[in-house]
Amino acid sequence: MSTPGTPSTPRTPRTPLRVGLIGYGLAGSVFHAPLIAATEGLVLDTIVTSRPVKEFPDVTTVASPDDLWPRAAELDLIVIASPNRTHVPLATAALEAGLPVVVDKPLAGTAAEARALAALAQERGLLLSVFQNRRWDNDFRTLRSLIDAGELGTVQRFESRFERWRPQPKGGWRESGDPEEIGGLLYDLGSHLVDQALTLFGPALQVYAEVDIRRPGAEVDDDSFIALTHAGGVRSHLWMSATTALLGPRFRALGSAAGYVKYGLDPQEAALRDGLRPGPGSPGWGTEPPSAWGHLGAGDSTRPVPTLPGDYPAYYAAIARALRDGTPSPVTALEAAAALDVLEAARVSAGEGRTIVL
Repeated sequence: MSTPGTPSTPRTPRTPLRVGLIGYGLAGSVFHAPLIAATEGLVLDTIVTSRPVKEFPDVTTVASPDDLWPRAAELDLIVIASPNRTHVPLATAALEAGLPVVVDKPLAGTAAEARALAALAQERGLLLSVFQNRRWDNDFRTLRSLIDAGELGTVQRFESRFERWRPQPKGGWRESGDPEEIGGLLYDLGSHLVDQALTLFGPALQVYAEVDIRRPGAEVDDDSFIALTHAGGVRSHLWMSATTALLGPRFRALGSAAGYVKYGLDPQEAALRDGLRPGPGSPGWGTEPPSAWGHLGAGDSTRPVPTLPGDYPAYYAAIARALRDGTPSPVTALEAAAALDVLEAARVSAGEGRTIVL
């Protein structure tokens, strides 16, 4: 049996850890594969996909996850970037094969399933982590540093938005009305928004939500809102929408001493979509121009705040350290379960028109 941070077979400190990636759609091809390939100490060994992988011609491709389990001794980590409905069964199979696992968000459809996976990983002595890359967005890192430095005083209200203008549904499993697909923005963008709020301000005690389907032909929620009351007294208001004709600020955090307002999105996703890769060949990775900086202040007195660089590579660097050295996972399954508690409560709140006490 492997122990936390220990690969499935003995590895020397100089030998890269071998990664099997399941899924090569948006998550796998844009995020996971490039970030794994850019991480010192990791090597992309095998991709499970039915499509050609031109970007990584030296990587082995197989047709099914079942092709990986007999090769468990040859791999050190499984990354699951396949559709949401597959996350729980594939993570279970990987852990039962003795392999550490990274799962794209959401980890599961329910908090109970997430906690069952966490228990299985603990029983097997294996790492189980969730890819919450938005903790390494440039704006989130900046806001967190301002809060930690006391620049806002006591934070009282936090507003966070992932808004888009997509008046026509695009189709695909993310917009399928089949509950088994775990589609809709509440579990897609909401997984990021809730995770960020809980990371900044701790557990939520109360949840109120509005979950709507706005677009003609849409089958799942495309315009949703969650209000959280945190144990520490902060109130978080979270918007996720594909129907926003005019976008609001990405963040607005209001405290007893000052507020911070930031517009626009972290540039890393756009860079990855354009084929750029972090590393020596991409100086200035995750940075943005002064024109995009947020502002800090109160009343008529505000000043621009340089945005810290976004750092998605930090996630897989932390995974590599956890596997080699037994350091803590950058995102745990139990943290993902806490976010799923909120998302499940949000569905109940919206359906019954009441505030849910956790």
